[in-house]
Amino acid sequence: MWVPDVLDGFEQTTLTLPDAHDGPVEVVVVRRRTQLTTTAGVLYVHGFVDYFFQTHLADFYEQQGLRFYAVDLRRHGRSLRNHQQPNTIRHIDELLADVTAALRVTADDGIDWTLLNGHSTGGLVAVVFAARGIGREQVDAVLLNSPFLDMNLPAWQERFLEPVLAAVGKVAPNLTLPGLSTVYGESMHVDHHGAWDFDQRWKPVAGFPTRAGWFRAIHQAQAEVAKGLRIEVPVLLLHAGRSAWPKEWADDVASADIVLDVADMRRLGPTLGAQVELVAIEDGVHDLVLSAPDARARTFRAISDWLGRIRG
Repeated sequence: MWVPDVLDGFEQTTLTLPDAHDGPVEVVVVRRRTQLTTTAGVLYVHGFVDYFFQTHLADFYEQQGLRFYAVDLRRHGRSLRNHQQPNTIRHIDELLADVTAALRVTADDGIDWTLLNGHSTGGLVAVVFAARGIGREQVDAVLLNSPFLDMNLPAWQERFLEPVLAAVGKVAPNLTLPGLSTVYGESMHVDHHGAWDFDQRWKPVAGFPTRAGWFRAIHQAQAEVAKGLRIEVPVLLLHAGRSAWPKEWADDVASADIVLDVADMRRLGPTLGAQVELVAIEDGVHDLVLSAPDARARTFRAISDWLGRIRG
């Protein structure tokens, strides 16, 4: 059953999935109301401390002739329930199951050509799903917007501290780890330095607590990526032109990825499959479709050009 969404021009349906460690699980799929009759579509998968709100992204895909769908992953956004800790998981397979369920919805809608579009942690979910997820045969292409393929930590911390924290996540999954900087959230929201209005109940500027169990799940998924994946469909990986590591607001926050290290994306991208293209978006930010207008236009142009080539 589809009901009106919180976003004008969109509607949503709620899926009930098998119970998890913390009880009942519901996942919300959103679709754009459309007059398109095409059987080609896109499924968008958001990142950590995130949910789908980028209506202009749906508009862009509609202009490309793709029907738009998005999934708010379990414990995120529209799918967050009162008995759940926000944005936590114990294993990446939880989120793969959410994508599987969402693809059943698109298939029921008659979609038979699917682009899987993942941003940040959603990009990590997308590549693991395309490699081994249940229902991956429904995915015909993968688009990655600044995917979270590796931890953005100094080399010594990745070598020594990261395995320790991942081990802690097994025995104390609810332990709170140091959180994310508020600079990125402040750079995005219209109440601070940004141009975008989003629901801070679902995407707080200060973020949600980072739990050790989540850290372990991401560490394990990134270990899969590090071994190399064999994604069989075309992949486009978009990343910002550079990264920056500001401790407070500075001008370059608006023209760099201040969440992840683009060097990790350039290093790991080619190992995802045999048909991977990488494109750097100069002056882009972490969520490239939320960049300043010129960089955003370059992002959409790169996607449009790639779609034109892979779809013929």
